[in-house]
Amino acid sequence: MSTQSLQYKLFPANERGYADYGWLKTYYSFSFANWYHPQKVHFGMLRVLNDDAIAPHAGFDMHPHNDMEIITIMFQGELTHQDSMGNTGVLKASEVQVMSAGTGIFHSEKNNSNEWTTLFQIWIFPDKKGHTPRYDQKKFNFSENQFQLLVSPDGRENSLWIHQNAFISRGNFNTNPTHYSLFDKKNGVYLMVISGQIKINNMTLNARDAIGIWNTEKIEIQILNNHTDILIIEIPMN
Repeated sequence: MSTQSLQYKLFPANERGYADYGWLKTYYSFSFANWYHPQKVHFGMLRVLNDDAIAPHAGFDMHPHNDMEIITIMFQGELTHQDSMGNTGVLKASEVQVMSAGTGIFHSEKNNSNEWTTLFQIWIFPDKKGHTPRYDQKKFNFSENQFQLLVSPDGRENSLWIHQNAFISRGNFNTNPTHYSLFDKKNGVYLMVISGQIKINNMTLNARDAIGIWNTEKIEIQILNNHTDILIIEIPMN
């Protein structure tokens, strides 16, 4: 990261909000539900990153959303989606779902299996209000030591698309250096270590630690542990 005006903000894992509802155990990266932190309301156009674990035969009943791009990244287990547009789908490990709430949508998310389900749910502000609601999901095959583009504004590289100039990538890396080049140098990056350990600009990040970075075109990443899993959310900053 060589840009002189580069700026960053650390988001340590142990500073996230936490809630245990019995059927749902969740960590909040940004203010959500009953947890509010005035310095952690959003990062650019990224509004929510919830780290959810849903108990067997439990989940979210039908509830409304509007004017938000909602992305679900599955880690383990399964999740059954139903919505007011008539869509039904079962999400499993390595699958990603996008839902544009737009003018308004109702949906439910249920773990109908006998195992716990773990996932990230991400909310990104759309480029404008009033989009027609839509839903899509896709399974991704990951290659080691490279980022796989999951979500983009235009579906490039076989990614899912949303109504925002945002790019979501995920990669699993071994102990060798790598880098991330921004798709749009005007964007910022919210990088979270899903598992493993990395170093960025002499700062060590462990599992679930995150860093927000802006005013740069490229991020150099030193991988410290084998099988380090990294999530990158590149979004407009305003």
